[in-house]
Amino acid sequence: MNKNHAMKEERELRAWVRRVTSALERRLGVPNVRRRGDLIGSFVVTMLSQHTSDVNADRAFAVLKGRFPDWDGVAHASPRAIADAIRSAGLANQKSVRIRDFVRWVKATFGAYDLSPLRTMPTDEITRLMTSVKGIGIKTVSVVELFSLGREAFPVDTHVHRICRRVGLVPERATAEQTHRLMAPLVPPGKAMSLHVNLLRLGRTICLARGPKCPECPLRRMCDYAARMYPVK
Repeated sequence: MNKNHAMKEERELRAWVRRVTSALERRLGVPNVRRRGDLIGSFVVTMLSQHTSDVNADRAFAVLKGRFPDWDGVAHASPRAIADAIRSAGLANQKSVRIRDFVRWVKATFGAYDLSPLRTMPTDEITRLMTSVKGIGIKTVSVVELFSLGREAFPVDTHVHRICRRVGLVPERATAEQTHRLMAPLVPPGKAMSLHVNLLRLGRTICLARGPKCPECPLRRMCDYAARMYPVK
């Protein structure tokens, strides 16, 4: 943990995150994202998105559903057949096995290809249950909780992780899982969707992994990284 972060009280961090959220909304607006319906599909497309772009994941999911119109077909397909369908998402051989096993797990656990019981479960219980499945981590569960279940979850992907460390909201060497754990209690109530989506937008357009455009960033005046790169003279 870096020295600056260790000295900050949680109350100060909460206020900092509120300022970050407000600054992003002033520049980028308040996101209006349509909720996804099919919960199995939400998990599968999120699994496909690991280590690739959303565009590639969505393309792979569309092909998968075209070749296997129902989840029973996926459950009984060979890994090779699934891999052929999801090739555009990358790591197809690994993901094919995990997706097939996940679909089978749903049927074995709930008695049907149906995850609707999750809608009435407490968020902590959903997280514990779903992260017990191989290939499903905290990011995947948080994405489904936020976008499909309407819960106040805060997914940490590569963009969110990078920006939270650069700004100084979490230690510079924090892992993605540590960032998730540290940020969860800091997000303003009702703002998980807004903050997550706007950090994604910022990471894709301004706070790039290489060559971040700090002078254009709405967070410049509250960012540790920008302060080091562009000190006030």
